[in-house]
Amino acid sequence: MTKQKSKQTTSITRRKVAQEAASLLYFGPEKEFRQAKLKAADNLGTHVLPSNLEVALELDKLAQETEGDTRTQRLIQMRTEALTVMKALKTFYPLLIGSVWRGTIRSGSDIDIEVYHHEPKEVASVLKNEGLKIQKIEQLNTTEHGKTGTSTHIYAYSTAKHSFEIVVRTLEEKGQERKCDTFGDLMTGLTTHDLEKLLKENPTQQFLPT
Repeated sequence: MTKQKSKQTTSITRRKVAQEAASLLYFGPEKEFRQAKLKAADNLGTHVLPSNLEVALELDKLAQETEGDTRTQRLIQMRTEALTVMKALKTFYPLLIGSVWRGTIRSGSDIDIEVYHHEPKEVASVLKNEGLKIQKIEQLNTTEHGKTGTSTHIYAYSTAKHSFEIVVRTLEEKGQERKCDTFGDLMTGLTTHDLEKLLKENPTQQFLPT
């Protein structure tokens, strides 16, 4: 087999594994990308593994094919609700991240928002006043750029039954650049102003690596 043909075969295999991993994440029991890729490769009898980005793009295609127009409408609804909550959290510098920012939501996706404040209880109080039901608050250890730290995660849901995960980080972390484990680019997210503008001009826009 020539080098070029071998490369083409590997590329085809990578895509098949990515598609299988996306299917396992969407329809099956897998929740983590790495486990889905390993299971997909095993199912197809290969050791070739695609990148997380390749799987994420196939997962996005699968979600659109499966959910169609309802997915598009749900994205607009979730972004609109995210804006309402972010306005309530305005003193905590809210930033919309995750699949609602990316525009890659699928069934079961939640609304991920980061805020920056020293007291998570104050953030939770604002969410309650906004009408959200708090399900759980937990503190998680984090490791980024070789440094360990903690972040508080507030899980809640709205009257529209959309799930929220609000991550409370320290003020010192505001503005720090972080790389996305899934897409491999910088997690820039959307500020309240950015999101408001997006909903007026292009409410279904996706933010994917070019």
